[in-house]
Amino acid sequence: MKSLSFYIFLHTAVLVTWVSTTAAIEAEAEQVAGSELQTLPLDELKTFTQVFVKIKNDYVQEVNDRELLENAIRGMLEGLDPHSAYLDKSAYTDLQEGTSGEFGGLGIEVGMEDGFVKVISPIDDTPAEKAGIEAGDLIIRLDEVPVKGMALNDAVKSMRGKPGTDIVLTIVRDGEDAPLKIVITRAIIKVKSMRTSTLEPGLGYLRISQFQAHTGEDMRKALEKLKSDNNNQLNGLILDLRNNPGGVLGAAVAVSDLFLEKGLIVYTEGRVKDSKLKFSAKPTDMIDRAPLIVLVNGGSASASEIVAGALQDHKRAIIMGEKTFGKGSVQTILPLETESALKLTTARYYTPSGRSIQASGIIPDIVIDKVKIEKLDIPDNSIKEANLARHLENDTNPANDISKGDPELEKQKSETPLAKRDYALYEALNVLKGLLILSKQG
Repeated sequence: MKSLSFYIFLHTAVLVTWVSTTAAIEAEAEQVAGSELQTLPLDELKTFTQVFVKIKNDYVQEVNDRELLENAIRGMLEGLDPHSAYLDKSAYTDLQEGTSGEFGGLGIEVGMEDGFVKVISPIDDTPAEKAGIEAGDLIIRLDEVPVKGMALNDAVKSMRGKPGTDIVLTIVRDGEDAPLKIVITRAIIKVKSMRTSTLEPGLGYLRISQFQAHTGEDMRKALEKLKSDNNNQLNGLILDLRNNPGGVLGAAVAVSDLFLEKGLIVYTEGRVKDSKLKFSAKPTDMIDRAPLIVLVNGGSASASEIVAGALQDHKRAIIMGEKTFGKGSVQTILPLETESALKLTTARYYTPSGRSIQASGIIPDIVIDKVKIEKLDIPDNSIKEANLARHLENDTNPANDISKGDPELEKQKSETPLAKRDYALYEALNVLKGLLILSKQG
């Protein structure tokens, strides 16, 4: 099977390989037919035929052969794992539209868990994120329709719809005593891959919301701009991969390669020869080995975990935040002659040290729990040196506020403190500054 590229299905957060023709499937079928290890299970096929005939003859209403066989194929794949699936013509079209980076819907990445739809992560600046949907939420109803027993593709279709229309999600969330009902208005979802800013002079922030085909090159340009904005002195960087459900494998490799000078980034292993792939780093490190921190959480999945795992294994970055999602398998899209396709799990991927993150995730070097920060309005009655009688005056910079006249610092004073807006980022920035101090002392 010739692997052309890797994509993530925007609705199920699945790292996949696309195969453009059915020739590979036909070749494999011939190979299987001639293999002594693969024999047709005649007894089971006889049972299948008996069931098929019974349904055709005795079911309460007539069902056409195509529908019965498609349901049988769908059942075979859905019984394998949460990510393998049969895609009929409509679902296959939706998948192709989804990988374009623009689609209609709510803006959430989902999977299946115990028969319910589980939110892997909300996408930045989408209706779902603005409505307060969180990674880990279990969707139990779509409007008034129970999700239990519904196929994931059917659930996705229900959530998609005409922009401007509403849908009510009933969700179960850890820490909440009762299910929550959240109304979300559908919209055209345009995925913005990247966002950058300077947190403090010389210290940059770069957020990747999803790994798209052009993310590697976009990130290179973003790093160049961050350098330029800081007088070509980028002394440290925070890479934010929180709630990033993954995306194009090549982009994850490219992003990792920007900070690594040599060594393995990721490799995949499967039963098929072409599923055994290795990706290695090339010189050079774009930020000259400046301190690097990667922020992750439970919504960081797939390609995000590839980057975090590679940088952690090479001891190139400190990983901070929460344990990641744990999506470590590769799905191959196999088009069929009927304009449908199979989405089949064909490989697992591993970090450079040989770790599989499947169902275990990346454990941060520094764990940051979810907390709520509030400023205490308590008057400062402590006595300082300046309050003591006959204290010596400062003979170098008496009573000057060095921030006066600096528009950026004045703006920061007027804003909500970073610790309250984003506690994890606040902690990451403190660690980054500590690493910078240590590097200068060394």
